[in-house]
Amino acid sequence: MSPAQRTRIKMCGFTREDDVRLACAAGADAIGFVLYPPSSRSVSIERAAELARLLPAFVTPVLLFVNETPDRIQTACTAVPGALLQFHGDESPAFCEAMSQATGRPHLKAARIPLSEAHDFDLLEFGFQHSKAQALLLDAHVDGYGGGGKTFNWSLLPPSVNAHLVLSGGLTPANVADGIRALRSHGLSLAVDVSSGIESGKGLKDAEKMWKFVQAVRTADNHTL
Repeated sequence: MSPAQRTRIKMCGFTREDDVRLACAAGADAIGFVLYPPSSRSVSIERAAELARLLPAFVTPVLLFVNETPDRIQTACTAVPGALLQFHGDESPAFCEAMSQATGRPHLKAARIPLSEAHDFDLLEFGFQHSKAQALLLDAHVDGYGGGGKTFNWSLLPPSVNAHLVLSGGLTPANVADGIRALRSHGLSLAVDVSSGIESGKGLKDAEKMWKFVQAVRTADNHTL
């Protein structure tokens, strides 16, 4: 398998210690903590820091923010060393870039893809505007800014995007391989992000689903020419 064919895996929305340990054991490359209070998966900055301390070497913590204040972002970065920033709201390119510079952390920007084909969304223009992002996270546009378990129409995405892509939105062990095959060549690289698809309840991860998800990703990698 070439390096380009190894799909990185982010698992998001963790609230419990054992779930974090099991996700790392299963093979997650990144663990996301939701710092958006209205979310049912939200944790405090202090709790995110406690959970992040469980991560072994080379597993990256990711802090998810939605239209957050600069002060709280700075506080969270101080509490969780080495974390990437994920902006999942209506943040402007200038805001995202300013926070990356202020914190010294790379950032991901969520592109909220409409579920209805009647709505236009220009991913190429969005990628151009957010060219300083480390990657664009492709999620379904749902109420509550993500985590809704909805899948958008992958076939509507442009075939060539000048950005690293992270496929999100309604992924499960049953469909993640299809997503990888559909979008592998659409960007500079492809990673995947899962939350509700590995849960037994909101913020409660299921060990078997996590293992099956990782297995499905690796199987897709091994069968990609």
